[in-house]
Amino acid sequence: MLKEKTTRRAFLGAAASGALFTIVPRHVLGGEGNTPPSEKLNIAGIGIGGMGQHNLGAVAGSENIVALCDVDHAYAAGVFQKYPDAAVFSDYREMLDKRKDIDAVIIATPDHTHAVIAQAAMKTGRHVYCQKPLTHDIYESRVLARTAVDTGVTTQMGIQGHSGEGTRLVREWIQAGAVGEVTEVDAWCLIGYYPWGHAYYSSKWGGSRPTDTPPVPATMDWDLWIGPALMRPYHPAYHPVVWRCWQDFGSSMMCDRGTHTFDPIIWALELGPPTSVEASALGENDETHCLAAVVTYRFPARKNRPPVKLTWYEGLRAPRPAELEYGRVMGETEGGAVFHGAKGKMMCGIYGNSPRLIPESKMDDFQRPEKTIPRIPDSHEMDWVRACKEGRQAGAPFDYGAMVTEICFLGNIAKRAKGPIEWDSANMKVTNDPEADKLVRRPYREGWTL
Repeated sequence: MLKEKTTRRAFLGAAASGALFTIVPRHVLGGEGNTPPSEKLNIAGIGIGGMGQHNLGAVAGSENIVALCDVDHAYAAGVFQKYPDAAVFSDYREMLDKRKDIDAVIIATPDHTHAVIAQAAMKTGRHVYCQKPLTHDIYESRVLARTAVDTGVTTQMGIQGHSGEGTRLVREWIQAGAVGEVTEVDAWCLIGYYPWGHAYYSSKWGGSRPTDTPPVPATMDWDLWIGPALMRPYHPAYHPVVWRCWQDFGSSMMCDRGTHTFDPIIWALELGPPTSVEASALGENDETHCLAAVVTYRFPARKNRPPVKLTWYEGLRAPRPAELEYGRVMGETEGGAVFHGAKGKMMCGIYGNSPRLIPESKMDDFQRPEKTIPRIPDSHEMDWVRACKEGRQAGAPFDYGAMVTEICFLGNIAKRAKGPIEWDSANMKVTNDPEADKLVRRPYREGWTL
């Protein structure tokens, strides 16, 4: 863990240079900045109509749900009813200001508002669980990672597979040399946003934004939903759910399922930032994310470990290893990864699930290494809750989550570039493409800052 922390600190060295943070000290039930394990956390949910309600459900049995915030009260109505004692808000800023009793927040809003909400919560001393991807661009990830370290709050990015058995087995097996030194990994995700999102709306509006302007529902605050993104009229083409396919709000399947799939790869191989990324994408444009893509990353050598080539197949299946027996599913139905090592190959599912050496006959002779990584007995959310109470970091804190998110966003940038991009991590800059470099930090509309 010390070695892992050192790697993260090196990554954070380039984060948000010059940014000044005003830190508000926490005063919680147990004193000394911690809540005793015997006490319950007072938790607020922000963005609760979708994945947020599942995150809340994972902690509601043991903790207090004291406040709920959503910009669309009709979409979130069922969750409001489920927690009748919780205070209800539309504006997270008002909630954080008025409810001083909140110890921690769970954020599951659309991607483009993750950073501003998480930053506000951390700067008021609240612990934060934020859904993946951590942010909507690389700059935001660096800022959140640095703020998490500076404030000392407990953070967790919502990559639930990180708390699973499969991801731990992948790391233990790889580091025990099950397939030898890994120099290449293929990862893929077969699912896509078709037909919802751009595939439907592009055919209706010719590949541009919706042209009609229906009224904003009376139960919704559209200005708050837009948040720091550049303003556009309300349309059901964006909310609910369909926002994922739009460049201004979502982050593509690369940052959606990609964060889950890359997590066990990055963790097992102890990868840092890549030096170059190249991509070919189908259907990528300034408004919507692609339908399919192939993205290739080049990672440098790490100490005594060789360079790694990582290829991501989005909306496509990776090449099937010759060693994989006829009739066997490669990875899982919707995706997975194959590690190519000097002594053999190993595959796993999208969350690191069910790792297996291939061919299956190799499993018969495989001496499984000792399980050295602590197991999580319940859920990713409860891992975070316990960490909050014990005054430590959870399994996927923001410094780690920021690195996973950054790697995924570099793939998105490469999809829109005219050729391979060269990445200078220390200076947070695409060095060979000025237009691609502009995508490292998205513009905020007036009145919003990070």
